[in-house]
Amino acid sequence: MECDVYSSSKFNLEKELYRISGEDFTKIPGFDVTVMRTIFSEVGLDISKWKSEKHFSSWLGLSPANKITGEKVFSRRTRKVINRAATAFRLAAFAALRSKTAIGAYGKRLKSRLGTPKSITAVARKLACLFYKMMKYGKAYVEQGMEYYEQRYQERVIKNLQKRASDFGFSLVKSDIHRTLLTC
Repeated sequence: MECDVYSSSKFNLEKELYRISGEDFTKIPGFDVTVMRTIFSEVGLDISKWKSEKHFSSWLGLSPANKITGEKVFSRRTRKVINRAATAFRLAAFAALRSKTAIGAYGKRLKSRLGTPKSITAVARKLACLFYKMMKYGKAYVEQGMEYYEQRYQERVIKNLQKRASDFGFSLVKSDIHRTLLTC
């Protein structure tokens, strides 16, 4: 008699991942059960191996490796790393780029400026940092939305413009038609 383990068992991987980790990582854009299974199989449940999220993202090969000699920067490319967890974070980043979330808006802004490959790496690093924080501190991910991100980005741009204008002795005044004008 043949025994088919996969068809006879009622195994819910999402509930099991939540049980062992204590967090629902599928709330993060781009993360699904298969991505999380790959990440947990490579990283494990003990995140204390890495001192900080910077060390974690560097281990994954998602941070730039600055090659500097004689105070001259020769390369800022990411290291070539063969790591299934890094590949899973990149796949999650690719999926997150297509979502209407704050992470998706961040990735789209980078994509227009840097191109697709670099934006995927940057979003994958952001997702890895979120994963690290959730595992280490136990904080749940709360999605703010694409509109919230765009509003915050616009506020930062206006604040930087006001600072640059004041450096040159000008001030920015908001007009009635909601445009920012430069005045002496």
